[in-house]
Amino acid sequence: MTKEQVFEFVKKQKTAIISSVDSEGFPNTKAMLSPRKIDGNDFYFSTNTSSMRVAQYNADEKACIYFYKRGLFSYVGVMFVGTMQVLTEQSIKDEIWHAGDTMFYKEGKTDPDYCILKFSALRCRVYKDLKTAWIDL
Repeated sequence: MTKEQVFEFVKKQKTAIISSVDSEGFPNTKAMLSPRKIDGNDFYFSTNTSSMRVAQYNADEKACIYFYKRGLFSYVGVMFVGTMQVLTEQSIKDEIWHAGDTMFYKEGKTDPDYCILKFSALRCRVYKDLKTAWIDL
């Protein structure tokens, strides 16, 4: 896959798997909704400021995100490694906000429990057709 094909694939996925590192150095993984925005090699997610993941990213920015599609006879997986920043600036919160987010953030865009995770990819590994390869970003 080319870099362009990788990003087209990612844009079609409904779920992202994100990983952080805990205080003991162990990986912690969870499913998230797809990124709210992709800008170059940066992926933006919304989450709760009070979450365990935010505390982990504040302590250690190392992160990984994974996207996959499983078919009847094929599987495609894309793993990005990079860093995750926790953003609380109102301008980015306004930009990423979606209608219906008050279900998660009762006070709306200014809810103190609403923040943005910005993942900056350093490299990418693709699994497709029983082969793996690193893709330059």
